[in-house]
Amino acid sequence: MAVWFECKVRYDKMQENGMPKKVNEPYLLDAITFTEAEKRIIEEITPYMSGEYSVSAVKKTKISEIFFNPNGDKYYMVKVAFITIDEKSGKEKKSNSFILVQASSVEDALSVFEDGMKGTMGDYEVVSVAETPLMDVFPFNNSSAAKKEAEG
Repeated sequence: MAVWFECKVRYDKMQENGMPKKVNEPYLLDAITFTEAEKRIIEEITPYMSGEYSVSAVKKTKISEIFFNPNGDKYYMVKVAFITIDEKSGKEKKSNSFILVQASSVEDALSVFEDGMKGTMGDYEVVSVAETPLMDVFPFNNSSAAKKEAEG
């Protein structure tokens, strides 16, 4: 199971009027440790940055899964409550999970989430769907890691 880290990158972004503005943008990636997360975000961001930048924050998230959608340009956090029945008391118990969904709108996010949940045996209910400020998500790619090890 992947551990997802949110990394914030601070840099000067050129505005439409030509003036630079300091921004602090969040990105998401999976890693094993905070150190690996910082190293990976630097590797992922460097080709796209000109000028100075710094990693201003690295924190673990509670994201349990991500549903990617190549047609989506935003990321939405879906809070879902999985419903189970306590065998001893017979009472309904809800446990919350957070699933990140790539989509173009809230309605699209809900549709992508429902498609991703097809075939799920458990009962669940969607508690909320909210747009996140995430700029991009960088999942760990085993083939690129193997390629780097072979070259190095």
